[in-house]
Amino acid sequence: MIEINNKTRSKINIKQVERLAENFLKHYKIEDKEVSIAFVGDKAIRELNKKYRKIDKATDVLSFEGDNVNYLGEIVIDYTQIKRQARKYSKNIKEELNFILIHGLLHLLGYEDETEKGVKEMEKIGNKLIKKI
Repeated sequence: MIEINNKTRSKINIKQVERLAENFLKHYKIEDKEVSIAFVGDKAIRELNKKYRKIDKATDVLSFEGDNVNYLGEIVIDYTQIKRQARKYSKNIKEELNFILIHGLLHLLGYEDETEKGVKEMEKIGNKLIKKI
């Protein structure tokens, strides 16, 4: 089950987000696990980033692993940041959102991007998955 909450004023294609997350879970043969996805603004994600990572700035996505057998975890996405990054990287918003959603889901599976090697690995896997699913 995938729960999606849009806490922004932006119109977000929730069906597209749900489909991508479902396809990701099917690809990794993850069944019977819940995932929560929340869309927030700069202020909310900055507060979460400061509280949980001790970094006092907005970020594009935060992932929180679940703490029980049936809950894979929660992904919090700053939709305002997604729009900025789409412009910065000359992508459309849908492409950037898809990439960041996959990135967040990979974090729930244990992938990390704290090193340059980890960043490159996650980018490679993310781009491959977007083309495939």
